[in-house]
Amino acid sequence: MTAKVVITGIGVATPNGLGVDDYWAATRVGKNAIGPVTRFDAAQYPSKLAGEIHDFTAEDHLPSRLIPQTDRMTRLALVAADCAFEDAGVKPGDIPEFDMGVVTASASGGFEFGQNELKKLWGQGSQYVSAYQSFAWFYAVNSGQISIRNGMRGPSGVVVSDQAGGLDAIAQARRQIRKGSKLIFSGGFDASICPWGWVAQLAGGLMSTDENPERAYLPFDTDANGYVPGEGGALLILEDAEAARGRGATNIYGEIAGYGATFDPKPGSGREPGLRRAIEAALADAGLTAGDIDVVFADAAGTPELDRVEADAISAVFGPGGVPVTAPKTMTGRLYSGAAPVDVVAAVLAMREGLIPPTTNVTLSPEYDIDLVTGSARTAPVRAALVLARGYGGFNSAVVVRAAD
Repeated sequence: MTAKVVITGIGVATPNGLGVDDYWAATRVGKNAIGPVTRFDAAQYPSKLAGEIHDFTAEDHLPSRLIPQTDRMTRLALVAADCAFEDAGVKPGDIPEFDMGVVTASASGGFEFGQNELKKLWGQGSQYVSAYQSFAWFYAVNSGQISIRNGMRGPSGVVVSDQAGGLDAIAQARRQIRKGSKLIFSGGFDASICPWGWVAQLAGGLMSTDENPERAYLPFDTDANGYVPGEGGALLILEDAEAARGRGATNIYGEIAGYGATFDPKPGSGREPGLRRAIEAALADAGLTAGDIDVVFADAAGTPELDRVEADAISAVFGPGGVPVTAPKTMTGRLYSGAAPVDVVAAVLAMREGLIPPTTNVTLSPEYDIDLVTGSARTAPVRAALVLARGYGGFNSAVVVRAAD
């Protein structure tokens, strides 16, 4: 089936804004939310900056019974799900339970919860370990908790492909809508700003060690030296376009029009990385050409080698400087599985306002032949956007988002 699948509700939580309005108000003006780590003492670690969500108290939004059984990422996801339902004008009981599902992405699972329980195991003994450890750490826990809380018993699952996972989950949700489901929640959340999560991220060797929040995460800049991690993400409500209009949906943000995914060849093989092919596959799936795309939301790895691969792929498809490129995640840090869904949110809001948000703090290196939007936002009509994401180990994903008719 090839039914149009549209976004009718959004729940977003990022370091620079909770909720659609706050997030966009900050993003459109380039508000930086990267700063020193406060969730634990990072003084002994080489990387000391993160994009943290402040002023979020889960107890203000969730029943007390859920607090002891959930990690921070799940609490954020549950609240985002509530916001998305409200935004879409849907209540869980409005749609039959087997016609609603949840497909999320996770890069790490509930790391902070797992760390705390392992500390109890090592320091106090197994009798002190919470029974909730059996699932609170797990990659699929967000899908499970959202579906249970909202009575959603339709097709559900989780995708694990690091930062590419958010787009892969949205694509899987689109498949389920096209197979007959009426409503699917999709997106991703991660929140691994804790010592255990920090060590795991440092092991990849790609984190920035710069201690200046304005200079630590500089994709496509001559001074790029790694990324800054962040916490948060976004959840989208996806529906069949005709069904959404039939129920009187008031928010139709845009259409998930195309998707492509590839995997990089073995290192040292001499073969081209897979990102260009993912872009071309997404365009073909959407029935669009390169000239139809008004903006590209870049993965923006923040390391010279990976930035080069992405810039080359964009230039190969669109031509040198052929399309505006932006990376608003420079304001928040890389949110892992939550990053690309947040970029999808930024894309549909850019369509709504006719404004491309900036890549903050970056001065484009002359080595890259791309039209990077830096400094401040750029006014431009946006009818179609391409969102890119890559995962550690070779995952490449691309999604085309198109304005709703």
